[in-house]
Amino acid sequence: MGRGDKKTKKGKIFKGTFGKSRPAKPASARKASAAKKAAEKK
Repeated sequence: MGRGDKKTKKGKIFKGTFGKSRPAKPASARKASAAKKAAEKK
């Protein structure tokens, strides 16, 4: 469970990928952008 483990946050940082353990955007930013898009559609 270190840098070589693709499922951990440290492994994702080492590999430069994103996923469940290391989201590309924080959850709060994702909610804000989703609310903004919903407001634009109306």
